[in-house]
Amino acid sequence: MAKIEDYISSGILELYVYGALSEAESPEVTSMLKEYAEVEKEVEEIEAALQKLAIGVAPYNPEALLASLKSKLTPRNSVRSIAPKSTRRAKWVTYMGWAASLVLLIGLFFLFQQNSALRRSLTEAETKNSIIEQQIADIRADAENTKQILAALRDQNISRIPLQGQDVAPGAYATVYWNDNDDTAYIDALGLPEPPRGMVYQVWSLTMQPLTPTSIGLLEDFDEAGSKIFKLANTNESEAFGITLEPEGGSQSPTMEQLYVLGTVAAP
Repeated sequence: MAKIEDYISSGILELYVYGALSEAESPEVTSMLKEYAEVEKEVEEIEAALQKLAIGVAPYNPEALLASLKSKLTPRNSVRSIAPKSTRRAKWVTYMGWAASLVLLIGLFFLFQQNSALRRSLTEAETKNSIIEQQIADIRADAENTKQILAALRDQNISRIPLQGQDVAPGAYATVYWNDNDDTAYIDALGLPEPPRGMVYQVWSLTMQPLTPTSIGLLEDFDEAGSKIFKLANTNESEAFGITLEPEGGSQSPTMEQLYVLGTVAAP
């Protein structure tokens, strides 16, 4: 903590706010701002103090300000002046000192504003870069996922089972790509409508004698899946597949009134 207090009292933060640091020094202060809340708070207080000092100050125009002060301080009628020459000179030096200080303050204020705007621009640019980098990463991940799916669907051990629409949705369709060697089933659900809020599609493996349904998984986050291809595990000796619409979380047994698609596995 003492190290941070020494850093704050060193004066470097004031130079940072005024934009007077070198290109090599500014990144160090920026890093300290992100790492230590005390440093960030101190910078905010310096900025607030500088803004308060500049309240009511006219737009930065040092030449006009000095000209105005000179016109007010220069006697209009030298004959009426009764002050000794040395006194007039002392007052003039005092007034000019105050004027120079005021001009410096205004300059620092505008420099502070420009520095703040630059830092905001840099922050916005960093944010945009982060978003773009994330989008690129997502695209690469999608491409890799698509590559893996295509490789799986082209496997010579894959079985393609088309599922036809049933009474509740005659126009619906889906396809199961089942590889019984590695117990994997890919569900192509592009032909299913978006499920209502609070509902989810559930995939069932069926055996016929006797008719026994076994859930192999849910098609979760349906609206976010761009390809509408879902990978599920299937260790069953499946003779058919069906997909029903169930309450969120799934059901222990299929709701037959909500059977959307059904298809049988072709005999080898």
